[in-house]
Amino acid sequence: MNAARELQPVQTEEQQPRKSRFAFLEGWLYLLPSIILFSVFVFYPMFRTIYLSFFLADQIGPFEFAGLENYHYILRSDSFQSSIKATVLFVLFTVPATIILALFLALLTSEKIMGIGIFRTFFSSTMGMSVAASSVIWMFMYNPSIGVFSKIAEWLGLPVIQWLQNPDYALLAVSLSTIWMSTGFAYLILLGGLQNIDPHLYENARVAGVSYFYQLRRITLPMLSPTLFFIITVSFINAFQTFGQIDILTKGGPVESTNVIVYSIYKDAFINNDVGSASAQAVILFFCVLVLTVLQFKLGEKKVHYR
Repeated sequence: MNAARELQPVQTEEQQPRKSRFAFLEGWLYLLPSIILFSVFVFYPMFRTIYLSFFLADQIGPFEFAGLENYHYILRSDSFQSSIKATVLFVLFTVPATIILALFLALLTSEKIMGIGIFRTFFSSTMGMSVAASSVIWMFMYNPSIGVFSKIAEWLGLPVIQWLQNPDYALLAVSLSTIWMSTGFAYLILLGGLQNIDPHLYENARVAGVSYFYQLRRITLPMLSPTLFFIITVSFINAFQTFGQIDILTKGGPVESTNVIVYSIYKDAFINNDVGSASAQAVILFFCVLVLTVLQFKLGEKKVHYR
């Protein structure tokens, strides 16, 4: 043993810094592809958007420095205020309903029962459909002449509702379609979280004779809290970025009742050719989502039970 130790080379003080520098460079080389991709597709567009928000600009580029004029204009604009209201209502309509529905379906199908895989596939199938295809399906369902909702209303003797043409119902109609589209992803994540809970906890609870709802409150929800925290955060971010179904179903109407901020950005940039105003709205949306996410991590993570 002593001879083997003597044969081992002893690193000098000069070799140790070289080794640490090589490891440092090696780590950056591994990160380089990701850094390049993020720089091209995330960081550059973000800083470019912030830059354009201080200019009067069109799709060609900036042509006059405006300072904070774009921000003053949109904050005083009735259209932007209505888009903020529509966005907040849309998020409040879709996120809680999606999480509750997905959790309910995940709890129903978490048991190991023969044939339960068919229902799991059925409940998660919306995840495999594109937003465009799903929106077209819902557009036909909302059609006042041939839509399924109109047929049900006629069968019940109720008046037919113009779901997508009435400003009182348009946002609710888009929210219902979004809940249906989003439930599949949330359901799949929550089902995975439920199946990852140690079954011995439930066995001990059944031996103790506690009720199902007590198990749900004291075992399931605490152990599922990391998954719930993740899916709530992702759902909030996705809700603020909703665009596809708005564009296909209502195009921001009627009377701007579904003109959420992302669609307002699209209209200003590509229809009204006011890139400066669109960039300012994008910056405001970015910081709103950032603040909301930070608050979720500060307040919500305290209630997360990590094993």
